[in-house]
Amino acid sequence: MADFPGKVNTETSTPQTGTRQAINLSVDLSFIKTIPANLLLAEIILGFLVWVLVANISSWMVPALGWVMFVSVTLWILSIVLFIMLFLNVHQKLTSVPWPLALLVFYTVATVLYFTAFVANAASVSAYWFYSYYYNLLAVAAFFGILVTLTYAASTYFAYMNWRGDGGNAATSTVPV
Repeated sequence: MADFPGKVNTETSTPQTGTRQAINLSVDLSFIKTIPANLLLAEIILGFLVWVLVANISSWMVPALGWVMFVSVTLWILSIVLFIMLFLNVHQKLTSVPWPLALLVFYTVATVLYFTAFVANAASVSAYWFYSYYYNLLAVAAFFGILVTLTYAASTYFAYMNWRGDGGNAATSTVPV
């Protein structure tokens, strides 16, 4: 009993000494071979073309192009971030996010926003611009705008099929096993 106080450990947790835990990221090369990955790459490339073409036109001439620029640049950046997250399997580390539902919502919103941007862009192409340099830029940007809208719509379809595949229950993808 004499050495009792010396053998009692009252520490309830390990002390934090400033060490950080590294997140183990693994590259998923099989992801590149999937249809959703190819659609995402097409969305990044086509979205880049849309905003580069629209950026060459002075937005004060056609105010609707500000909306087209906002949508195309924002979704281009978000698509790049999403591609990196899926490629590096970050989505498997964040188990609290219902990924099938999150992807379905993202692609649905992106499809609707890009469709509105396409309509604004296509409405800006008029006979007034026909003999100018801007007519071609607006027409090509509208063409790529509808292409990227269709690729987001296809991604929405695949995200819906993925979401429906696990029964549409968000709890099944958020509860860690």
